[in-house]
Amino acid sequence: MTTETRPTATLPPVPEGPAWLPLAGTYTATVDRCIVELTSRFGPLVTLRRRLTADDATLTVAPTADECALGLKLTGDALGGDELTFASTTLEPEAGGSRLRVAGELATGDPTVPSVPATLTLRVVERTDDLLLVLGTLQVPYGPLRRITGFTLSRIRPADRLRLLVAAEFTCPA
Repeated sequence: MTTETRPTATLPPVPEGPAWLPLAGTYTATVDRCIVELTSRFGPLVTLRRRLTADDATLTVAPTADECALGLKLTGDALGGDELTFASTTLEPEAGGSRLRVAGELATGDPTVPSVPATLTLRVVERTDDLLLVLGTLQVPYGPLRRITGFTLSRIRPADRLRLLVAAEFTCPA
């Protein structure tokens, strides 16, 4: 009787962090790789459409999904010198990780002013170990945003809701 010895297989280490995100670390989207568009709507009509500058766009991937975070800091002519920020409170995968539901808060740059709850829905276009390319939208009613934060658009542009379109390529600095 002969005994066969089978070669042992070495499995690659399990990466840290959620499987639907890149490896753990802090990722940034440079200004030329992050597009944000503000659209104000009144009923079915678009009353304003402007491109905003993402001064700061960061994604923090932690070993556990509860600690992951996404943040955007936006400026532009459409904001009349104001600043809008979006800070996430949770990131949840949907459709097997091909979509991300990012619950957070939309606020002005003034930390003393309250924020408005908002949800950013992102479609994952591409994901590798060191890159996340996403496209998504965030929509909030304009009235509560104006009343709570004091954020206003021009009086000649009526609006009942605001929509932010976000396209970003988050990469890990080498």
